[in-house]
Amino acid sequence: MNKLLVLAVLVALLALSAESFRVPRQVDEEEAGALSKITGTFRSYYDTAVNAASGYLDTIKGLKLEEKAKNIYSDTTTVVSTYAGIAHDQLYHIFYQQ
Repeated sequence: MNKLLVLAVLVALLALSAESFRVPRQVDEEEAGALSKITGTFRSYYDTAVNAASGYLDTIKGLKLEEKAKNIYSDTTTVVSTYAGIAHDQLYHIFYQQ
């Protein structure tokens, strides 16, 4: 009985170790299935889109739009505050004449 148990354990260990030595099969491009072709196509489209977006971001950063927007904002607030002050003075003199 013990010999049978030892033999069964050895055969099981041999089977497990033999399975780990299997060489994975390499798939050629022509043998690739439809799913792998679709996945490859989507990956290429995704990579192209990411590269295009990165290029656009680099172009926008190169134009220094943030600095231009800050300058436009500061100029606009200066002009609006000046004209608001003039309008305030005009309304004050219309309602509180001396």
